[in-house]
Amino acid sequence: MRDNGRVTSATRQPETPAATTPPRLIATDLDGTLLRDDKSVSPRTIAALAAAEEAGIEVFFVTGRPARWMDVVSDHVHGHGLAICGNGAAVVDLHGGPGAHRFVKVRELARENALDAVRLLREAAPGTVYAVEQTFGFNQEPAYPKLHVEVPDSLAPAEDLLAPDSHTAGEPVLKILAYHPELDPDAFLTLARLAIGDRANVTRSSPSALLEISGPGVSKASTLALCCAERGISHEEVVAFGDMPNDVEMLTWAGRSYAMGNAHPDVVAAASGRTVANNDDGVAVVIERLLDERR
Repeated sequence: MRDNGRVTSATRQPETPAATTPPRLIATDLDGTLLRDDKSVSPRTIAALAAAEEAGIEVFFVTGRPARWMDVVSDHVHGHGLAICGNGAAVVDLHGGPGAHRFVKVRELARENALDAVRLLREAAPGTVYAVEQTFGFNQEPAYPKLHVEVPDSLAPAEDLLAPDSHTAGEPVLKILAYHPELDPDAFLTLARLAIGDRANVTRSSPSALLEISGPGVSKASTLALCCAERGISHEEVVAFGDMPNDVEMLTWAGRSYAMGNAHPDVVAAASGRTVANNDDGVAVVIERLLDERR
């Protein structure tokens, strides 16, 4: 999940690693990667996704977005209909359409860990404010800024929202959002990882100082690996695309991976190749080349 913002600009054509194992699965981030900055899926990208599925290559959307924000691509899930949401916290069947999705797998953030993370980050970075993302609900602190397109279900301190006897207690916590109004985004990420340690996984996908805190070991990469193992697909058979720090583990894990032309420097360093920017259909460009390799 990220708001709009270009990180770097694309000035060159895609760099494509030498083909080794034929791909069986394409894993792509959405915002800043598959989607253009206006949040649309271009006709060229729609055609490339359909062609990949027709060629027998599964396509997985792997995003920080919550399931309820997946309507932008729900018309483009072929075959299995699954997407990995919340940075790996949930696998969702989108076949039901907007508002009718089904959670296939949930990897929740335990409330004890969540409370520890909130406490430790409050101490390390005074001024941090929080929101709590659940399977269906979204709750936030009163001071949390209007960063999202929805109205929260309730307003309360994070400690109250995460308490065992909270009105939210019957629903799994997928991740915490932590925002700081002054810190540099990368500095905030580094500070939070040091402060929270192994109690939770911390990453970011926004150009602002907005962190996403999930359960220990929960990431796009680890949930994608579980989905691939269920299908008998090895990491060498996966091609992945991304643009922000929450994609780094997935790009490192996949056999072939591509940083977008607009990607964060850490993503460029992690990927085995680079394509053009999201607004220039960088994912489609690579898919077309991959399909040409098979002919």
